[in-house]
Amino acid sequence: MATVPEMKTDLAVNVWRGNSERGGFTTFAVPRHDSQTVLDVVTHIQRYLDPTLSYRYACRVGMCGSCAMTVNGKARWTCRTSVAKVAADGQLEIAPLDNLPVIKDLATDMSGFFDKWARAKGQFKGPLTRHDDFAQVAPASKERLAANAGIECIGCGICYASCDVVTWRADFLGPAALNRAWTLVNDVRDTQQPERLNAVAGDAGCHVCHTQGSCAERCPKQIAPTAGIAGLKRLTARAAMRGEL
Repeated sequence: MATVPEMKTDLAVNVWRGNSERGGFTTFAVPRHDSQTVLDVVTHIQRYLDPTLSYRYACRVGMCGSCAMTVNGKARWTCRTSVAKVAADGQLEIAPLDNLPVIKDLATDMSGFFDKWARAKGQFKGPLTRHDDFAQVAPASKERLAANAGIECIGCGICYASCDVVTWRADFLGPAALNRAWTLVNDVRDTQQPERLNAVAGDAGCHVCHTQGSCAERCPKQIAPTAGIAGLKRLTARAAMRGEL
């Protein structure tokens, strides 16, 4: 009769310590528990083994996205990542998100990521004021359905950290910013469409995307930024043919 192997009582966890210029991995032994998440592991290290460890988290239930880190080479939400799924051999490597400057340890500087949202005209601007009636948008319209497909993005940065094009070209707007632009391009209430198409049609815009699909594969919200980017490519090409860009 086959015997069931015993679960190791400790995890061997390699955690990045330092910043973008200087640092390295430090190994910690962390007790293993049932229903344990990667964020639980990081929190245990900070509370009981090394209080100087820096990282971010807030909601712990997959709503804020602030706990995103690189786990065994892939960007993930650590609050929704089960240790049992990623550390069957009892080994974990936890690092900050790629493609972002590291402030300290597992905490990255997200300002450049959100600056690109602004560059892509990711802010809604409508024609109405607070004194006007609410705009009515047909829920089943083609434009509304296209916007709905990408509107649940919460800006966690996982797609950005997973994008090889961002790694190769630091000025590329990235999948999150372009996905946001796509949702607004399909918002019939928005008044910045010409400016937005110009913003995403430049040398660092939608046409730089190689459609490798890492963003769609790893998005915790099951958004496919590549689909929105493809839509932006079509719209900007048509605008260019009409002489509007």
